[in-house]
Amino acid sequence: MKPLMNIALLMWRAERRSFLRGLFLSVLVLLMGAALLGLSGWFITAAAAAGLAGAGAVFDVFRPSAMVRLLALGRTVTRYGERLASHDATLRALSGLRIRLLQGTLQLPFRSIERLRANTFLNRVMADIDALDGLALRLVLPGLAGMSAILLAGLALWVLVSPGIAAVVVLGYVFGPLAVFFVGLRYADKPARLAEAAMQALRTRLIDLIAAREDLTVYGQLSKTRDHVGIAQDRHRTARNRLDRVERRAGFSLDLVGSAVTAATLGLGLTLAHGQAISPAQAAIGVFVALALAEAVAPVQRALTETGRMIQAARRVAPSIAEDSPLAANPMPMLGGSAELRFDRVQYRRGLGQQPVFTTLSFSVAPGETVALTGASGSGKSTILLMAAGCLSPSSGAVTLGGVSIDGQSDDTLQERVTLVPQRHALIAGTVAENLRLAAPLATDAMLWQALNAVSLDQVVQQKGGLEARLGFRGDGLSGGESRRLSLARAVLRKPSILLLDEPTEGLDTATAASVMAGLRKALPQTAFLLAAHRSVEIAAADRVVAVERLIE
Repeated sequence: MKPLMNIALLMWRAERRSFLRGLFLSVLVLLMGAALLGLSGWFITAAAAAGLAGAGAVFDVFRPSAMVRLLALGRTVTRYGERLASHDATLRALSGLRIRLLQGTLQLPFRSIERLRANTFLNRVMADIDALDGLALRLVLPGLAGMSAILLAGLALWVLVSPGIAAVVVLGYVFGPLAVFFVGLRYADKPARLAEAAMQALRTRLIDLIAAREDLTVYGQLSKTRDHVGIAQDRHRTARNRLDRVERRAGFSLDLVGSAVTAATLGLGLTLAHGQAISPAQAAIGVFVALALAEAVAPVQRALTETGRMIQAARRVAPSIAEDSPLAANPMPMLGGSAELRFDRVQYRRGLGQQPVFTTLSFSVAPGETVALTGASGSGKSTILLMAAGCLSPSSGAVTLGGVSIDGQSDDTLQERVTLVPQRHALIAGTVAENLRLAAPLATDAMLWQALNAVSLDQVVQQKGGLEARLGFRGDGLSGGESRRLSLARAVLRKPSILLLDEPTEGLDTATAASVMAGLRKALPQTAFLLAAHRSVEIAAADRVVAVERLIE
């Protein structure tokens, strides 16, 4: 429950004013409903009593009937405003939570991010955050509004009717629904967890099925994988059926609570009216207010079946929600003016007590210089690039940029100076321009064409329809070599001080590869290039070569 409360506090702090408006309007709606029924009951009873007493001609029917109309219309308008305010606040708060979740995930160690499956993270960002919309709309706001309305209505009954009737209404509507909620939550917790786990499995398996459908078809596993999706769907349906039964029983229990409170109010009101402690019209107020307040506890039925799901979502999301960065309070020294990248007696171990991946390395890359890392596959060239980018920390030695250690620098500082183009480039479904502007949102079309020209991709893009040519999922529509060059064009737009390239010409013919390497250097004459090289064309473009020797198999 603690993670759920922490998320609730984050949402409250983010949209405090909007939530307060929604809460105020929620209370007002409930009070207007209680006042409407209470006034109607008093009006009917008082009018009947006046008629029986022969005073019907002098009984004022205009002001009570006007108040009934005012409350009826006002309640409708207020309900609309409450829905607008509370949903707007919730959507804004959820948007902020998604941003904080992304920021928190980016603050994780690189290896943790690398192990995070795409579909798992997608579920966390979308499904888990969506599950938390009920935290405000179906749990916190209705609970606070209902409790406030019951207490205020009880106070009004205390003044206008009788302390005894007020006590019956308040105690019945406070402790009755609380008992239903906590008992129901006990029965709903397990099926809620099972339903959420089944839904997560269903989404994950469905995403895997869609993403790997071609390979699954080739290897004859499509039918088996589809059956696994069906199993998850059946489990979710079974758990949801159990939850529906709990919800129906909770609704029946709440109806019993409302009926019991109303019956007790009616009995006490008749007793007091018979003893002339109150008038029959006052007794009618108590009965009709008790009927109206059933609306205040109705959200309990939905809340108890969704609380388990929200708790599970909060437990998954809360550890990754970004907190205030310590770098903001204690900023590290800024990188020096020089863009020289230096490795000083660097070693890297993948785990505590393990052997170093490669021999001790010491080298530097000056501005405008190209240094190629060579070595067998698995010798650690990509690891060296990740250390240069600040994604990994060396086990011993130091990696510095401009004389200042990269380790511990803020992300903003490193992203301003260092750009890494890994082997697995990431393109999005969208236009060529949208893919390029991920690196430089304010870049003009002319700047985009210059970047494409630098990697010999401008003619290809023109043939495909220009900058507005649309690409499919993961850049579908471009060949492997064209996709790689598009990611290199993005790096050109960054204009970094240090450009880290992992096998930049893989998939390109020799002539195109040589043209790309020359174009990169021409576009970024003062940038220091450090590249993991496998091809002779990449090594030929380097000013110096650093051999990386593997120590472990």
